[in-house]
Amino acid sequence: MPLITLNGRRRQLQVDGEMPLLWALRDHLQLTGTKYGCGIALCGACTVHLDGQAVRSCAVTVDAVGARAVTTIEGLHGRVGEAVKAAWIAGDVAQCGYCQPGQIMNAAAFLKTTPAPTDAEIDAAMTGNVCRCATYLRIRAAIKAAAAALAA
Repeated sequence: MPLITLNGRRRQLQVDGEMPLLWALRDHLQLTGTKYGCGIALCGACTVHLDGQAVRSCAVTVDAVGARAVTTIEGLHGRVGEAVKAAWIAGDVAQCGYCQPGQIMNAAAFLKTTPAPTDAEIDAAMTGNVCRCATYLRIRAAIKAAAAALAA
């Protein structure tokens, strides 16, 4: 039975270690903020943090998590996480909202390493996150707003 650190707590999972992390989160832990999109790590809907880095949970097995800490959208807190979430709300970014947890998780990880991003850096960092509603300009604006709030 795999043991992982999830959103700051140690959790014992009653799953096969080869199960994708996405399904352990959604089906066994009822953390449904992480979304299933494509199942092949191309759309970004299932993005979570693994020791602070954005990863696609559909492509990471539970066993592959090991001792690293998993953070889902439900556990995204701290200065950067709160700034990103506030910017998303203020910018009315979400349209249908399905991809937004993955977008937010990717943006938060990105801002931790790039505190004053250019438009080109944002576009490059967010390329792997697909938004079928095409809210890309609002996503970019929210990332810039979060960066500005963090710099203030």
